Amino acid sequence: MIRILVGVICAVLWSPVSQALTPGLQVAKQWKLLRYNFEPQAPVSDPNFYNPQNVLITGLAVTDDRIFVATPKLFSGVPSTVSWVSKAQFGDSPTLNAFPDWTFSNTGRSDFNCSDLILTSVYRLRVDSCNRIWLLDAGISRSLEDYEITCPPKILVVDLATDRVVRRIDFPPEVLRGESLFTNMVIDETTAKGCDDVFVYITDTVEPGIIVYDSGKDVTWRVSHPAMYPDPDFAQSEIHEHRFVLMDGVVGLTFDERTGVVYFQPLATDRVFSVHKNVLRAGPLPDGKMLDVKLVGKKSSQGIGLAVSPFDSSLIFSPLSETAIASWNPTTNQQSVLAFDRDQLQFVADITTTKSEPGVIYAIASKFHRFFLKNLNPNEFNNRIVRLELPAGNSLLGHRVALPAPPTHNSLLNYGVFNTHGQASTNALQTYFTSPALTTPFTTKSPFKFETGGIVNYSARNPFTALNQGEAFPPSKATRDNFQRSYLDTLVGTTSPAATTRVVSVPPTAFSGRHSGYYYQRTTRSVDQQ
Repeated sequence: MIRILVGVICAVLWSPVSQALTPGLQVAKQWKLLRYNFEPQAPVSDPNFYNPQNVLITGLAVTDDRIFVATPKLFSGVPSTVSWVSKAQFGDSPTLNAFPDWTFSNTGRSDFNCSDLILTSVYRLRVDSCNRIWLLDAGISRSLEDYEITCPPKILVVDLATDRVVRRIDFPPEVLRGESLFTNMVIDETTAKGCDDVFVYITDTVEPGIIVYDSGKDVTWRVSHPAMYPDPDFAQSEIHEHRFVLMDGVVGLTFDERTGVVYFQPLATDRVFSVHKNVLRAGPLPDGKMLDVKLVGKKSSQGIGLAVSPFDSSLIFSPLSETAIASWNPTTNQQSVLAFDRDQLQFVADITTTKSEPGVIYAIASKFHRFFLKNLNPNEFNNRIVRLELPAGNSLLGHRVALPAPPTHNSLLNYGVFNTHGQASTNALQTYFTSPALTTPFTTKSPFKFETGGIVNYSARNPFTALNQGEAFPPSKATRDNFQRSYLDTLVGTTSPAATTRVVSVPPTAFSGRHSGYYYQRTTRSVDQQ
């Protein structure tokens, strides 16, 4: 029944008569090219300072009166990495105002220190319940060009009543890797006793992992799992006639406050995964232990934007190739297409809810693929903020999902987070976590390096393209043997104590608008057949 349902949805999406804008989908703001309210002395004629064809929006946050946008330094020529526009009126090409002000921008400057209150490159921003906006600064300039590590990553917390920084969070080197790129975050206020008593979960996309920050104790740690890494089978994304290869690890992230479940996805995958907040809060894993990650389901194509409906905890996502926004209810398994537009929903990079408008989501849709491929048409609208009202459903009937089952540990597949050395010094985590498994001093190990097979071009500075320099593209998914399945599919199902052979249940293709994940055809398999 589910396969028939999503087949019908797919048919509706690709029907020739369904090209028009979905009823209820509003364009709040849109730009052909972004323009700013520059200061009089700004060197706007210098393309290294301002190149409008290199500026696109990847994140947004919405308050009562303003819409904030993040424009990271993917390329040179991004004058301000955080800006705002008035929410009051919908319209085209509103001028962006630098936030908090122009003194926070280090573009074209050499007179700054990384200890200053500056912003280098912000991918996402979030508003908390205390009317403060959290700005996640990756610290990387020109991440799709020469990948300059300008400053270490940090978070600036700004009071929106005054637009003044009220807190700065610097990350310890123990949670960083060689080319860490912090791209997304969610704020967990479910157990907060005050404004500064929250947990923050942060994605590291290039050195895949999730960073956990305990704001109340000012302690940070890092966890990782193979599910956070990009899948080479899904390195190539397709939007209409445009194809591009980008090996992004974990980047999509959202949090269900009712159930305590954190959903995440790399860009280069067709899967969505989850981990419970209690698992993330438990601290770094001892050697040989695996993070308890669950496979939620498979989508019809890759995607980034994720959100959770405030009505029924449905997961909201946007498959890139389908140029749609869809939802999936984890309790009823009901799937719905919320909006579809072949032009206005291309590459939905961020989806967010707002407390000022319950039941409404805002999303940023950009033609990132055209920016990336350098074939942007400046006469088309290339950045859009869209607004969509969600179907109410059972609006106040929340549900609870059982806590994840104990993980199946496999030391061969574990990505070690910590190493023990005789010379290791005790860090802050040693006094914070009291688990008996963590009684020995530890320090972070160096970034995990795979052995070269002669196909990686290490002369390429940019980690995004280092795996795409001259080697043959991976074999087609359709040519794989039906029994050659991914380890990630074993993250679902349960073990029967009475059975001599453990059978892993692979669910129907949740979210999939096509057939069953290509070579993932059967619903059950024996682990012994691997």
